[in-house]
Amino acid sequence: MKNEIKMVLTLFDGEYAGGTATQTTTSEGLSVEMKTFYSDYLIDVATPLLVHDQWAQKRPIPKNHGKTIEFRKYSPLEKALTPLTEGVTPKGNNLNVSKVEATIYQYGDWIRMSDMLLLTAIDNNMVEAIDILGDQAGRTLDTITREVLNGGTNVFYAPAGTDEVIARHAITPACKMTTDLTFKVAAHLKTMNAKTLDGNQYVQIIHPNVAYDLMKDPLWQDAQKYKNPEKIYNGEIGSIGQVRYVETSEAKIFRGADLAVGSRNLKVASAVETASATIPIAAATTGGTVAADSLVGRFVLISGYKYKVKANATNSITIQSLNASGVWEDTSITVAANTVIYPGEGGAEGISVYSSVTLGANAYGTTEVTGGGLEHIVCQLGSGGTSDPLKQRATAGWKATKAVCRLVEEYICRIESSATVYNQAAN
Repeated sequence: MKNEIKMVLTLFDGEYAGGTATQTTTSEGLSVEMKTFYSDYLIDVATPLLVHDQWAQKRPIPKNHGKTIEFRKYSPLEKALTPLTEGVTPKGNNLNVSKVEATIYQYGDWIRMSDMLLLTAIDNNMVEAIDILGDQAGRTLDTITREVLNGGTNVFYAPAGTDEVIARHAITPACKMTTDLTFKVAAHLKTMNAKTLDGNQYVQIIHPNVAYDLMKDPLWQDAQKYKNPEKIYNGEIGSIGQVRYVETSEAKIFRGADLAVGSRNLKVASAVETASATIPIAAATTGGTVAADSLVGRFVLISGYKYKVKANATNSITIQSLNASGVWEDTSITVAANTVIYPGEGGAEGISVYSSVTLGANAYGTTEVTGGGLEHIVCQLGSGGTSDPLKQRATAGWKATKAVCRLVEEYICRIESSATVYNQAAN
């Protein structure tokens, strides 16, 4: 939900500041107050979109200390099972502190505005630009955190009814999220001694399509019915048992791109009767085309098995399979003509797979948005010097410095499932 801010644009005029001349944004330089206002406004627009950052350990951007940021974690002490001796002070113990370092990177974008655009209402256009840039900055920084949280190997796959599923590419439309799955993940976090985030509950980040399935459960409690609704998280919609659910359309979706231009799937053009690693292909949809080398590194599903594309021409692909050591190696298959080849990055037959990340306290860390984490930059008309001799161009942009790292692997779990609405595009 985006904050709405009402502004008096003349607030930063020279006359309001006690000066004799009116200071406007078309003057030689923006006032310090105006620059601060624009920068704060950008942060106000961006911050509500940072759903995935809410429960991180946050550290300020390190100044003059290189491109790394340090997070600390403390190991629990062993149980003190030796009885004390009367009158004797025990040896005592020490804190076991380890550090996790993350590399910081910069991200950003900008918009160019012409003098004719700014001539009509410069402040209004500048504010509109900040709205658009702030939205982009927030979604960008949120996605960076999301991708880190969706790494790791602590994953639970939604079963197809009573049938167990052990891999993402085997998830079918029947593999929906259930309360039993969230209870199972909460129990797993407890066995890992993960602390809850509010002294009582863990948090799970879910997509609206997953929420649609969960909210029909009779155990569901809407957030507005909480005893203390003022303490809900940004995006929180409800809870079941020891899990609080935070909804965002930016929750991770695994779904491969179309395999051909104009066709989602491919098909085997002619039967491969003698085992071979190279398979003749055609687009499954008439008129679809496959560009040479466009599928290299992609995954495909053939007869329910997952393969990696080593090479491809416009009419063939060469595949590899995963060996017992976890290495992709050359392989060969026998396959019938017209067998459908699906994108292999999602579920069965290329459907979308939704990731629901469950978090314990102190599971991950990130950098602060303020204090250099996110900055708004305005270059006014004529600031380009000889590259803009007629003062025709001005720009507005943002720049952010960010790092994200997983601190305790055992405190981050994800559930991969389908949903009633399952063919959502990847995000």
